[in-house]
Amino acid sequence: MSFLRRRSATPAGPDFDVLAMDPGDWPGNLGAGLLPAPDGSCQGVFLRYDLYGGRGPAMIIGNLPEGSPAREVSDGEVPFEVAQLLIALENEEDITVVGVEDMPVMQGDNLLIVRRLKLSESRIACVQFDRSDNVLVTIAAWDRPITDDLYALLKPLPAELFQQG
Repeated sequence: MSFLRRRSATPAGPDFDVLAMDPGDWPGNLGAGLLPAPDGSCQGVFLRYDLYGGRGPAMIIGNLPEGSPAREVSDGEVPFEVAQLLIALENEEDITVVGVEDMPVMQGDNLLIVRRLKLSESRIACVQFDRSDNVLVTIAAWDRPITDDLYALLKPLPAELFQQG
């Protein structure tokens, strides 16, 4: 995937392309969060898509580069994005990963190996895939399945979206 590359210039936001759905294509509210490291570098970006009119997010998409501490989870522990989704929904249940299934998915002309995580809370759908630049993309959705159609909507967002100023 030629568009999934590390940028050569360092913007004020992340130093990698963020793969998500364009905010202009989403009918609800969008929020973005950056995970800063102590040295000021960006250790990840997550986008919160809210379709429910302020009653909680429908989906969180995270982009975590190689070496991000948020990628390090123990066996059975949920990904960072699922934890963020639960916090946003004010859900304090103890959720665990109970299974993982790998499946091939086409995104344009590119083949993705998507890991579908099965969670102890059946209302949460979660998938992950690694990009060609070693950024881990995780999609966590509340009360809606993640279908193959979603992958066609993913594209790199402009760096200006994440610059301060």
